[in-house]
Amino acid sequence: MDGAELTGKKVLITGASGFTGRHAVSYFREAGAVVVAVVRRPDVYSFGKGAQVHVCDLNDKQQVRQLIDEVQPDYVLHLAGKNSVPDSWADPLLVLETNVMAVLYLLDALRSCPAARTVIVGSRLKYTPEPGRIPQPPHPYSLSKALEEMVSLSWMSLFGQQIMLAEPGNLIGAGPSTGICSLLARHVVACEQAGKTEAFRLSGRDSTRDFLDVRDAVRAYATLLVQGASGTVYPVVSGVERSLGEIADLLLSMTEAEVPVRWDGASSGPDGAGKQEELSILRKLGWQPLIPFATSLQDILSDVRAQQGRTTN
Repeated sequence: MDGAELTGKKVLITGASGFTGRHAVSYFREAGAVVVAVVRRPDVYSFGKGAQVHVCDLNDKQQVRQLIDEVQPDYVLHLAGKNSVPDSWADPLLVLETNVMAVLYLLDALRSCPAARTVIVGSRLKYTPEPGRIPQPPHPYSLSKALEEMVSLSWMSLFGQQIMLAEPGNLIGAGPSTGICSLLARHVVACEQAGKTEAFRLSGRDSTRDFLDVRDAVRAYATLLVQGASGTVYPVVSGVERSLGEIADLLLSMTEAEVPVRWDGASSGPDGAGKQEELSILRKLGWQPLIPFATSLQDILSDVRAQQGRTTN
């Protein structure tokens, strides 16, 4: 997709001030879209020129309806939500409200825009129940994402809306991420600035995950908004499983500082996100990952160094 389909179109992005949201605002703005960045608080992040910022509590049904009535979007990228497993144990009702009811408020309001195409970004940690057995989700977060998917697809069936679901792997890149790559990069920079610190603790070296640059993920979401088939769940993955040992070795090769790392626990198997058959689903629409893994790590490290430099100056 060359992005021409987005020129002049209104793209509403929820969760715009988050890790993925900031990259999404930048991408769609550069593609020539009219970007509507939806945030809960106006003082969290400055998008600069070129984005319309709307403050909206997505847990407030009336605010959501007013937002959609005012904007009348052509495309909607729903990134907002609660994505912390520990937080889901601390306040399960808030997580369910935010990840399930907020989606329903949004989709119901979008019934007034029947031509709008919506991508709901879910999670590969969703719970998949076994038929005939009592549900046993591992945590409230996984339950919330399973319900989010079910109500989204049900709304599509009930009301004929154009709704696609995306399930990203582990997204990495510059910005406020709490993923393992960013956490380790912050440890590297702390060692560069303060000398030796306590060892950074990691699980087994052979534990593997699928990692995808957030900018590649945003391009995938754009592809789904324009070309995706309604009612389809799309894995958004790199197709490559990488071990934690490989990640640590590559990051540590990018610094001259002494960086202590401690390996704890046994290695786990792959998370299942990197299967080539899953990658092929999006490739049929013309999308594929473009950013090399080493480039993603270098960008993370450079961003952390820049942020820490601003903090200490």
